[in-house]
Amino acid sequence: MSQKINVAIVGLGFGAEFIPIYQQHPHANMYAICQRTESKLNEVGDQYGIDVRYTSYDDLLNDPLVDAVHINSPIPNHAEQTLKALRAGKHVACTVPMATSVEDCMEIVKVSKETGKKYMMMETVVYAREFLFVKELYEKGELGKVQFLKASHQQDMEGWPDYWPGLPPMHYATHCVGPVAGLLKLEAEYVSCFGSGTISEDLAKIHNSPFAVESAHIKFKDSDLSAYVYRSLFDVARQYRESFEVYGSKKSFEWPLIEGEDPVIHTAKKAEHEIAERVPTPDYAHLLPTEIQHFTGKGVYDLDDHSHLSFVQGGGHGGSHPHLANEFISALIEDREPFPNAWQSANWTSVGILAHESALQGGALIQLPDFQNV
Repeated sequence: MSQKINVAIVGLGFGAEFIPIYQQHPHANMYAICQRTESKLNEVGDQYGIDVRYTSYDDLLNDPLVDAVHINSPIPNHAEQTLKALRAGKHVACTVPMATSVEDCMEIVKVSKETGKKYMMMETVVYAREFLFVKELYEKGELGKVQFLKASHQQDMEGWPDYWPGLPPMHYATHCVGPVAGLLKLEAEYVSCFGSGTISEDLAKIHNSPFAVESAHIKFKDSDLSAYVYRSLFDVARQYRESFEVYGSKKSFEWPLIEGEDPVIHTAKKAEHEIAERVPTPDYAHLLPTEIQHFTGKGVYDLDDHSHLSFVQGGGHGGSHPHLANEFISALIEDREPFPNAWQSANWTSVGILAHESALQGGALIQLPDFQNV
């Protein structure tokens, strides 16, 4: 297990958060960085002592020493950059979502299979401490039979740059689809979604998407379970919330309504006033290599004016970043599929894309493609 993976990070806004993690991971070599803006590239390279720097993504992919790329570029670039990297013989980790069309999701799954290169969508929620807590309860049998799953992602995106204004809510749904599918490793089979309310006309016309809120039901394949997810991005008064809730026959887990409060565990067959109790969420740093365990806290992140907005609003993403990096590197070292792998990432991403299509059609049932068997 002395092997080290040469990692290149593409995009140094949010992406820079991962540099120290890879630098300290026992099986990673933080080899190269890539950023179009040379001044930013050199600022980050100097800060972290990284000598190999690229302003051209194509030049990076032509470097034979790069084993894997971690893509943190703007959403519209994810599919194109992922496909280029896979075809260049590189493993790929990519921030969410996988792509912006079902066709591109399908193509990434195909090319990953054809090249034998691994793909992982870096979905923070399925490595956040809250999800890991529920996963542990489930695996210990404390939840009993899982009966229903629910998740939300509400965020005020006013003032965010470029491609965000007017974005259909479900086009960025992996933070709520990921946990409801990921807990029991379920595959979404079909979806129905309703739009509700309207955003301002200047925002609505950008993507021809009028809805303030989109709420969807997901039916899972070969399972008696369904899940409910809802999203809002503009013109809805709500503190940032990425919630995940699971209802079991023995215990249920509910996300707190207000950031900073403890979640609630409901236990069946107790006296009514004893059913609900607030339970602090433990940290899961012990699941990580010793060298990167401290990154589940906020020590690595620059919390002054340079901090990335998604990290500040997202409450630190639940300590997920070192877990994500570790899963990707471990999958490469062990030559196994990462979680989520290419087809799972395609399924989760396409739920949101097709949910929006359903909302535009008044809630029509829309089938998910079979990504496992492309």
